[in-house]
Amino acid sequence: MHVVESADAPQSPGRAGPAPGVRPRTRLADLAALIRPSHAAKAILLVPIALVAASPWRLAEVGGIALATLAFILASAAVYIGNDIADRHRDRHHPVKCRRPIAAGRVGPLTACLYCGVLLALLGAIVAREPGAYWPVLVYLALNVAYSRHLKHLPLVDVGTVAFGFVLRVVQGYEVTGGPVAAWLLVAVFSMSLLLLLGKRRQELLETGAAHRPALRGYSMELTNWLLQIASVLALISGLMYLRDEGPFGPEHGQTAMLLSTPFALLALFRYLQIQLVDEDGGDPVRVLLRDRVMVANAVVWAATLGVTLLLARNTHL
Repeated sequence: MHVVESADAPQSPGRAGPAPGVRPRTRLADLAALIRPSHAAKAILLVPIALVAASPWRLAEVGGIALATLAFILASAAVYIGNDIADRHRDRHHPVKCRRPIAAGRVGPLTACLYCGVLLALLGAIVAREPGAYWPVLVYLALNVAYSRHLKHLPLVDVGTVAFGFVLRVVQGYEVTGGPVAAWLLVAVFSMSLLLLLGKRRQELLETGAAHRPALRGYSMELTNWLLQIASVLALISGLMYLRDEGPFGPEHGQTAMLLSTPFALLALFRYLQIQLVDEDGGDPVRVLLRDRVMVANAVVWAATLGVTLLLARNTHL
């Protein structure tokens, strides 16, 4: 059992304080950093996918999607805090994770546990409104408990478990709207998540080896390079098949959406692999997707193209 550390405990002699001239982080900033605000994009982008196929939108559906998105943001935040508490001793030896508030000693485990409890209470208030519709977020929490205790130490199983969490976000959206689940979409989300996670594992191998994450002993640079190729192909094919067969464009315009999307999808995959294999800078998938200019520009033009195609498809049937 680990000894509970006080949030106000002095730093250990080997732990460097803030650099001269750098303003220390406030407690509020540390609490915000614990829940990884930028990672909320995972829920904001994935849960509302179910609305794309819904036409016309109803206020109840939009409200339900908003609550479902918030539920997954709260669940993810609680999971991040729980993982940081469990991994705080190991994180202190990582060149980047040692700066996290709990690992750095700026927030104590007791404070973090209370914070996590508040988030789970808020989540419980949402789930209690309609427990049957929120089974994906409950499965997500149970899966992450298993991940933190055992699954994250199993090579290949570790990335598969996390990738399944992204699929659950999409399923949650469909549970709220009541629409039929698109199978090709789930395959695309799963394989794309695997691609990003494998890239993260590859970067960890480059930076720290297997010392920080035990599961990395089951990976090698050659293996991750092969797995990246396999995941890329599966993500490309399943995504294009979704647009053609199950997307909101209908049988007449589905093929057009697939053809128009092919160059954008290829550019996105090529750019990501370039970042991984040439720049060797894929350790933070969220940063790669949201801050890389090529990725962002490609996504914006791609979304605009599909938006126009969807408008034409729906106006054709008016």
